[in-house]
Amino acid sequence: MWMPKEYGPVPETSPTARSAFLGAASLTRVEEGWEVPTGTASGDVALADLSGLAKVLVKGPAAGPATAELGTRMGTRFSRAAWDGGRLVTGAAPGEWLVLGPRGTAGETVDRYRTELAGVSDELVTVMDLTHGRALLRVHGPSTRSLLRRLTALDLDDRFVPDGSALRTSVAGVVTDVVRDDVAGAASYLLHCERSSGRYLLDTLLAAGDDLGAQLEDGHPSWGGSVASR
Repeated sequence: MWMPKEYGPVPETSPTARSAFLGAASLTRVEEGWEVPTGTASGDVALADLSGLAKVLVKGPAAGPATAELGTRMGTRFSRAAWDGGRLVTGAAPGEWLVLGPRGTAGETVDRYRTELAGVSDELVTVMDLTHGRALLRVHGPSTRSLLRRLTALDLDDRFVPDGSALRTSVAGVVTDVVRDDVAGAASYLLHCERSSGRYLLDTLLAAGDDLGAQLEDGHPSWGGSVASR
């Protein structure tokens, strides 16, 4: 095809992924193929956008010997979460695990678990990349529990939801996986939901935490700090 010399061929570019939360961010940057918010939060509650993290779902039978064996292979059981190197394995539902890892590692994570779990059960065990279909926030800061208690009936007392807990509940009317993952000894929670509900959940958290100074921040340091603290 003829084209003027001054233009030449159009260079190929890689697509940029966007989280469900970016409408609430004033400034963004591209980090490892994802457009993410920039800046830090200065109030008592920070909402870190972690949607760019790899998210891999492992799902098997909800009960029985195979479920117990899957829990052993995954390194954690229903209602608990455990770190495996730079990945966090969470069990928020019976027979179901969500593995969170650094951006860009979903493919290798899927391959790893398909290999490690092959033949573990005669029943179907699926391993799926959900990275682009889910939204993920870290909520932290001194008033984190005060904010969450406004939006969920879940009792967040340390006796019932200690560090390392994973459960599925309602937050602001949204079905949400809540994982307690403390950073440097301070209470911190990961909120994971369907992408289509992500912006509503964030907007509701920001509105409910307005008097607490709740703000959206860059999530990359938040994940790195969590890994470093282990």
